[in-house]
Amino acid sequence: MSADWNDLAATITDALKLQAPPIAITFADAAPAGIPAFDEPMSEPADDGRTGRVPAGCVFWMRGAERTFTTVAEDHGNCSVGSVTHGFKTLDEVADKSDVATLLDSGWVTMEIVPQIPVVTEKPGAVVYGPLAETTIDPDVILLRVNGKQLMTISDAWPGLRIEGKPQCHIVAIAKEQGEPAASVGCALSRVRTAMNVSEMTMAIPGARLAEFTDALTKTAAVDNVVARYAADDAARFS
Repeated sequence: MSADWNDLAATITDALKLQAPPIAITFADAAPAGIPAFDEPMSEPADDGRTGRVPAGCVFWMRGAERTFTTVAEDHGNCSVGSVTHGFKTLDEVADKSDVATLLDSGWVTMEIVPQIPVVTEKPGAVVYGPLAETTIDPDVILLRVNGKQLMTISDAWPGLRIEGKPQCHIVAIAKEQGEPAASVGCALSRVRTAMNVSEMTMAIPGARLAEFTDALTKTAAVDNVVARYAADDAARFS
């Protein structure tokens, strides 16, 4: 491994006081040896043929907080949007799916916007998820679940931070393909499927830049703590 991922995970968690562990996401040509496959059963197919082991690929972020596992394209197949952003499918391959039709017919997205959504450009043979502290391979992307205060610190530490909207999963593609950290306010589709806490947002960091990101973050968090202590002491005069 090219970095001490366990140490970086501990440093980020401490600096931000994260409630959920940082998740390592790794794209591979094939499932790495020694990492178990995600083994929950496939769902019953929808009328349009969609099926998968979870409602959407973003659900693997939640499962990946608990254990490390490998997924393949079929596991992600229930969510056409996530299948496209993660490089498993092309837009043409999902154009006839009912979830795509619902998103377009409702006006949630438009056909003009769809081609602009960042995607993983090379089709992966597998995607590995799991706690960063446990990873045995160098991850492409580290995903954080953060609240407003934590995102404040991140934004101060990384000036010009990209803050994205729907679909939430495209920040993984931004981090992997563009080498740029990006946060997301989330999206209605993902929030329902993941059951994320309403106060949570997400952050994707390129694995190759995690040490740089962590260094900036710890410095900013220390300064924030100084200012917060001053504000608390100053506010005591009003109690």
